[in-house]
Amino acid sequence: MAAKMNATCIICGKHYSVMEGFFLRSLGRDLTQQIKEEYSNVKPSSFICLNDLQHIRLSNLENMINEDLDSNRKINDALEKNLNSNHYVVKNTNSMKLTRGQKIADALAKYAGSWGFIIAFCIFLFVWMSANTLHIFGIHFDPYPFILLNLFLSCLAALQAPVIMMSQNRQAERDRFDAENDYKTNQKTEMELRNLHKKVDQLNEVQWPHLLDIQKTEIEVLTEIESELQQMKIKQNELIKARQHQTRHRSRQ
Repeated sequence: MAAKMNATCIICGKHYSVMEGFFLRSLGRDLTQQIKEEYSNVKPSSFICLNDLQHIRLSNLENMINEDLDSNRKINDALEKNLNSNHYVVKNTNSMKLTRGQKIADALAKYAGSWGFIIAFCIFLFVWMSANTLHIFGIHFDPYPFILLNLFLSCLAALQAPVIMMSQNRQAERDRFDAENDYKTNQKTEMELRNLHKKVDQLNEVQWPHLLDIQKTEIEVLTEIESELQQMKIKQNELIKARQHQTRHRSRQ
């Protein structure tokens, strides 16, 4: 019974029974080391009450959670700062406004590069040369070697080339915008991937060990609660036996 007499808490200095707390030698190594660093004159035989012990554990859990939240906040702030440092806005090249000349150049370049233009032009050449060679319907305005046709083809080629060049230049400008958009998009994606890697590293190196510590603390608390319940059951059984003994003793008298 002497071992179950009042014990003094090393933190609050109040007196408790042995069942209302723990000795430091029965606690975990990390928790014991923390109590030794925060309080002086602490020995393995020192006693700590349940209220102070739970306060220390809750304080440790709160510090872990705040540390993880601060780390995540710093990573997000760094990513936002990097993204805001580049004010480039991705442009939609499909919605670019074109002038009338650019629309005409695109239409002519599109038609001149099709099979329809080739077939139609071949039919035109065949009709031209046939009419001037066979004198169909008395037509004979460009005899062989078709000097007028050669002049027409030369003029057509001279006009067609600049039109196609205009369309190609505009297409090259559009390709440049597309390449710039792709570069900026890839750059932002790379920043987000780096941030994701930092978060995964933070999760592996810090948050998961913290979760394991929290689970360990929960297991310790549950073990202590189970121990207290067992001790309460033992006390209750002792009280029942004592009452039964007193009842039997009175009945005999």
